[in-house]
Amino acid sequence: MKGCNNESSSKPDRKTVERNRRIHMKSLCFKLASLVPPQHFKTTNSKGTMSQQNQLDTAASYIKKLRERIENLKERKEKAMKSQLGSSKSDIGYIDPEKTAMMGSRLPVIELRDSGSSIEVMLISGLNKNFMFYEVISVLEEEGAEVVSASFTTIGDKVFHSVHAQVKISRVGVDTSTVLQRLQDLM
Repeated sequence: MKGCNNESSSKPDRKTVERNRRIHMKSLCFKLASLVPPQHFKTTNSKGTMSQQNQLDTAASYIKKLRERIENLKERKEKAMKSQLGSSKSDIGYIDPEKTAMMGSRLPVIELRDSGSSIEVMLISGLNKNFMFYEVISVLEEEGAEVVSASFTTIGDKVFHSVHAQVKISRVGVDTSTVLQRLQDLM
């Protein structure tokens, strides 16, 4: 009997284990709900007054919307890459030799998209084009934009650069025509 009492005293009882599990689940639910932006919660209730089940439902709905948005963006990227390459093939990596020859004489290609508070620069160059990528970033920063992300992809003998930037001071903005001219001067 003494051995039995020793084992039971060192082991937490079921009520304590269950209470700890509920506390842990509650904190995890709170963390999940805190990751969902406030605008995705119904306007009649704030996060604090919603039931835990409603918070979980809202988080699940938000995750589904994010997945749909990711799929939509992937499709848009694929279409954009296909149109950039002028390819009718389903494989993004395929480059039509005739289009490549025509495009080769027009490289580099600079495209600037201004969406008010952000700017996207798409730059397509050849592998042998010698320019410094940091110079592109410097031009954006000197003109009042803050680079958020920059990436590049090599497909065939083309290098696709993508730079996303945000306007530092929204009242002032960025003169995209000046940015475009300076980038063209770099090339």
